[in-house]
Amino acid sequence: MTIRVFNTISRKKEEFVTVQDKKVGIYACGPTVYDYFHIGNARIFIVFDVIRRYLRYRGYDVTFVQNFTDIDDKMINRANELGITVPQLADRFIQAYFEDVQALGVEAADVHPKATEHIPEMVELIVKLIDKGMAYNVEGDVYFHTPAFPNYGELSHQPLDDLVSGARVDVNEQKKHPLDFALWKKQKPGEPAWDSPWGKGRPGWHIECSVMSTKYLGDTLDIHAGGPDLIFPHHENEKAQSEGATGKPFAKYWLHAGYLNINQEKMSKSLGNFMTVREIRKHVDPQVVRFFMLSAHYRNPINYSPDLLQQAQSGLERLNNVVYNLRDLAGKLPADTAVPRQEHLAQLDEYRRRFVEVMDDDFNTADGLAVLFELARDTNAYLKNPAPSLEVVEKTLAFFEEVGTILGFFAIQEDKELDARVDELIAKRQQARQEKDWALADAIRDELNALGIVLEDTPQGIRWRKK
Repeated sequence: MTIRVFNTISRKKEEFVTVQDKKVGIYACGPTVYDYFHIGNARIFIVFDVIRRYLRYRGYDVTFVQNFTDIDDKMINRANELGITVPQLADRFIQAYFEDVQALGVEAADVHPKATEHIPEMVELIVKLIDKGMAYNVEGDVYFHTPAFPNYGELSHQPLDDLVSGARVDVNEQKKHPLDFALWKKQKPGEPAWDSPWGKGRPGWHIECSVMSTKYLGDTLDIHAGGPDLIFPHHENEKAQSEGATGKPFAKYWLHAGYLNINQEKMSKSLGNFMTVREIRKHVDPQVVRFFMLSAHYRNPINYSPDLLQQAQSGLERLNNVVYNLRDLAGKLPADTAVPRQEHLAQLDEYRRRFVEVMDDDFNTADGLAVLFELARDTNAYLKNPAPSLEVVEKTLAFFEEVGTILGFFAIQEDKELDARVDELIAKRQQARQEKDWALADAIRDELNALGIVLEDTPQGIRWRKK
């Protein structure tokens, strides 16, 4: 089967063919680390984490690069507000980023470059663009001249004139053209700065990603990823300056996730519906957030609301319960069974084929989850069999865990101290029930409930799971 991806630049699905056979280089624009990231960012991080995992599952050697923008106007202003240095601010929120994405089940990138660690390469690229006549220096500020790049607007599908009339651009008499953008910014009093041929200053935002992506992935990336708000101007500008410098395509495939709204409204601080993941984690299981984000196709807009989040929680619990049941049975069933099993194993192969088929179609996690729900329904029906086959149980469990490595679910979270405590309490409760000490049995059940433990009676005895 062939993977097909929707390419923003062509606006259609294309067969996925990498620059190097069975190797994939992905660059995803990371956060500007001046604050905690919001729930819309979380969707981007989760979506491209799954795409990376799936390509790995399909046999590709994936190199995933996600940057940190650790110098720009927002960084400088926030550091001044807090009375700390820009590097101190960056360190604080890079650490916070890793804490939050780890809770969401997002794997760290293979490379997390910081903009400030790549200033010399940025200066080198700017020099090359000036030498090619595609950039110019005005008293220490350097701009890319958009008319010098004939394909400007190709990614956002708008001619240069339309972009000028439709875009909000800085009024700046220094610029030769309204859409010319800064490659290097002259130092202002009190700002961090680096040496350059044009005097002390700092890089513009767009030049950072061109340098950090190509340094680690080569002149042509397989996938450039990000949110829809980055298509113009950020990705358009990256494309122009990178291709202007190298004469090669900057990325084969441009993948952009859809917008996330809050209760059918665009998220914004002015509307009071701006939510950070750090805040959401206080009252919502991050796994539920992840499940919610994957319940829609990544390119479609998605609406975040308490009701939809509750639906996601119920859906995840349904799948988790099946996995818990399978794990419990796998440890208790005898190896020998006379139950026919070939039919069920053949069905399992068909579920695997269908899952791969929908994921090959532009990483359709929504339909992938639908396949899992069908399997869960059939599995629950099968497990009502008075003598289920150990082979079927083990192979069904293996499939759920196989898919879980892609979607980021069903991992066994070991807590030996908690496990031992729960087992001890269950044994005491069983003893209390045998002795008809119902008050003690109820008190132990309340204690288990406070620990987030649910007890279930099964034909094989009492088992427990976390809520």
